[in-house]
Amino acid sequence: MRGFSRFGKSKSAAIIAALFLLGGCVRLVPETGGPRPVTPSPPPVVAGQTAALSGITRGPVVAGLGFKTDNAALALRSFVTSCPRLTKRTDSSGLTVPGDWVPACTAAATWPAADAARFFASYFESAEVAGGNAFVTGYFEPEIAGVRARQPGFGVPVYAMPPDLVRAKPGDAQPLADGKMPLGRYDEAGVFTAYWDRAQIEAGALAGMGLEIGWAADPVEFFFLQIQGSGRLRAPDGSVIRIGFAGQNGHAYTGIGTLMRERGLIGSSPGQYDGSLQGIQKYLRDFPDAGRRLMQQNRSFVFFREMTGPGPVGALNVPVTGRSTVAADPAFVPLGAPVWLQVDRAEASGLWVAQDTGGAIQGANRFDSFWGAGAEARRIAGGMSARGRALILLPKGVLTRLGQR
Repeated sequence: MRGFSRFGKSKSAAIIAALFLLGGCVRLVPETGGPRPVTPSPPPVVAGQTAALSGITRGPVVAGLGFKTDNAALALRSFVTSCPRLTKRTDSSGLTVPGDWVPACTAAATWPAADAARFFASYFESAEVAGGNAFVTGYFEPEIAGVRARQPGFGVPVYAMPPDLVRAKPGDAQPLADGKMPLGRYDEAGVFTAYWDRAQIEAGALAGMGLEIGWAADPVEFFFLQIQGSGRLRAPDGSVIRIGFAGQNGHAYTGIGTLMRERGLIGSSPGQYDGSLQGIQKYLRDFPDAGRRLMQQNRSFVFFREMTGPGPVGALNVPVTGRSTVAADPAFVPLGAPVWLQVDRAEASGLWVAQDTGGAIQGANRFDSFWGAGAEARRIAGGMSARGRALILLPKGVLTRLGQR
């Protein structure tokens, strides 16, 4: 949520090609994005590659894709929220320029939702990038038990960004691969050092600093909320605190699903667990001491801020919508563009809008579908792994300009 983020999702976190399973990021991942089943990873991404350089072909006529009325109406609403960004931002995929989106965005502002299918057929043409073979996972906005002030049964602190978490000054540490200085802290002697890791923070390294913005009831649930990078704390009285990604402690993200798989804990044999969110959580609850040590192997720790507004915000800096938003790699999909997915999971097939990114959502036709909040969203996202075909919907005329007849 990026962004909504799951360790790397946009500004994160969400954390996301089976984030914690494949060890892919930090929407946070995060970004970014979230718990994923064990699945084969997509082909490696070639540095500097974009949609324009990967091969793009004209797809079928949009009117013949078979949009469902409710699905198209929801996509239209998401597209409208994306338009203020679409018509101004640079498209990293190399496919479009801001002006390409103006006619569709102008029409979308007043287009009736009941006739949304005709809108997409009227203003868009479909394109297939790098063969169109799609791989789709899922993420959601977790809701866990939590309160604002500590009370019995709620002892897991939800921390805001610590003021002593800073980037090293030039010369005090080696720059990272992207040229940025690393995150850490300056000790009492003024020497830059790594920031406290997960185990140290859980042992009380930040206690007494007044950073608690809430208290969760369950450390396992909070661990996975950190992977998602955004969520809700629901108190016994029904009140809700929405929290979003604020920052991360600078330590690399380690996917505990990967560790479990390496240790033979994931599989289909007796005594093994499946690699879904539900399966991994079951192991952590069946073996709480070993589970705590396993979670601490992920030294990355996420900090939050209280959120207001209609919902989590994605990398496009607009609210993301359950069953309508997908995270995509902006090098291959213009952020804000409609995407048509035809995959082997009926729930994920249909029209979506690319409004988010993710640290592990990389490469052509790699998508992370957002399912909203609640038990149903958690169930679908936690087990989502779909393959099929993806089409990007581009404003009419773009493909001709790109040399596609």
